Amino acid sequence: MKLSRVPEFDATDRAILELLQDNCKRPMAAIGQSVGLSAPSVVDRIHKLEEAGVITGYVATVDARRLGKDVTAFIGVAADAPSAIGILERDIADIDDVLECHHVTGAHTFLLKVKLENTQALESLIARVRGLAGVKATETLVVLSTAAERTRIPLDSRDEFVARPLRRSGGRARGGRGR
Repeated sequence: MKLSRVPEFDATDRAILELLQDNCKRPMAAIGQSVGLSAPSVVDRIHKLEEAGVITGYVATVDARRLGKDVTAFIGVAADAPSAIGILERDIADIDDVLECHHVTGAHTFLLKVKLENTQALESLIARVRGLAGVKATETLVVLSTAAERTRIPLDSRDEFVARPLRRSGGRARGGRGR
């Protein structure tokens, strides 16, 4: 297994990531003001974070219940053979109601997170998953309530961010000489 090197990011990069995770529609000038950079400098840093694969996209977080998806469940799926894992990953990824699919250790091969309209839709989805080639068994856990559900990734706070005064362009005092 090849381990990828994690790029180093400074406190300003982490502060920008925190602000974007909080609200990715925040104006670049507002982010710049918070971190002590100009808007173009913030855009440059964000572009570097995108190029490094740290920022993978921008999405709207929606309330599933307000969209009629009232049932959340976790489905443990056991594969009948290790050779079925790759095919199952692809087949499960094609099911729109599966929000997450994790290859896990323990009694199950995969753990799926789903959100559906009702228990009838859940039953139908379970039947569909059980019908996939390579599925040996499933076990479903229906969520009664959710205390915490987030997409925010907590960032390492190795060094605290201290906002710098916003830099102005030009850099030199009038008269062409620095003081």
